[in-house]
Amino acid sequence: IDILHPHDVLVFRHFRSEMVSRGHEIEVTARSKDVATDLLEAYGIPHTVLSDQATGALGLARELAVRTRRLIRVARAFRPDVMTELAGPSIIPAARLLRIPAAVFYDTEFATRTNRWVYPLATTVCTPDCYYGKVRGTHITYPSYQELAYLHPRRFTPSSERLEAFGVSADQPYSVVRFVSWQASHDSREIALTLEQQKDLIDRLAQHGKVLVSSEAPLPRELIGHQIPGPVEDIHHLLAFARAVVGESSTMTSEAAVLGTPAVFIAKTGRGYTDDQERRYGLTRTIPPTEFPEAIKAVDAAAAMSPEERSQRRGQLLEDKIDLTSWMVDFFEQTYG
Repeated sequence: IDILHPHDVLVFRHFRSEMVSRGHEIEVTARSKDVATDLLEAYGIPHTVLSDQATGALGLARELAVRTRRLIRVARAFRPDVMTELAGPSIIPAARLLRIPAAVFYDTEFATRTNRWVYPLATTVCTPDCYYGKVRGTHITYPSYQELAYLHPRRFTPSSERLEAFGVSADQPYSVVRFVSWQASHDSREIALTLEQQKDLIDRLAQHGKVLVSSEAPLPRELIGHQIPGPVEDIHHLLAFARAVVGESSTMTSEAAVLGTPAVFIAKTGRGYTDDQERRYGLTRTIPPTEFPEAIKAVDAAAAMSPEERSQRRGQLLEDKIDLTSWMVDFFEQTYG
């Protein structure tokens, strides 16, 4: 299992432990990005760091070359039956050279530069059934979201006791805001919120209670007072009891939705999964930053959703979607032995 992003740790965490309990040997390699290695250490997952996150097109290309070379060295020593990764850019060159099957999991349609060359070279591409991008190659879909690999009720139970570390409680209204750095290769078309828009967003949410902010990039001085304290591995307990989740992260938007917390995703480019959560369950809204006044209105609507309505919408989502970890275990055992 190769880890490129903190989210990847969460997606593969329970799959890895299930496979180990069934007698499989699992090697984990990682990229030092944001809190990815912190999460691996917090969950007690042994791993080998192959690279640090680079920035810019040239930097990312150099990092990929380094990662691929080091991954080939690890794979030659470990001799896996199959390699897997979200998105797949690191494992595909190594797998092709070593003639090892490669299973790629992904859910981001507009990452076209990566998808265009990764998908045809992968042994299998696995996506949510709401994925609307074209996949050249062997394509398998599952009725779920990546976030249900770790937030399905079989895998996660929100605990109000975990909120104390964040300085809030379950009976205290609060919202969570997430800003991203837009450094990924597929983020080039995005427009970041300006500082004034960030402040306006926080001021509006503050009318509904306390506001806690998570950010990939260092927060400006004006917003430091809202920075989320507490252990990063407990963030999903915080999302589960929030009045609303708002920001630039599609992943956190989806995490909130599957936990029954209404979310507003502010970005130019939507995703099949966030669109699905908006169209079928009314738990998300995707609004471009160029329509910021509409985003502010959506924030008010999200924060005003009643607990009963949230529960009903999440219940319908969980009736329709499966525990992705169980699907992954079955897929790998049946396909690769």
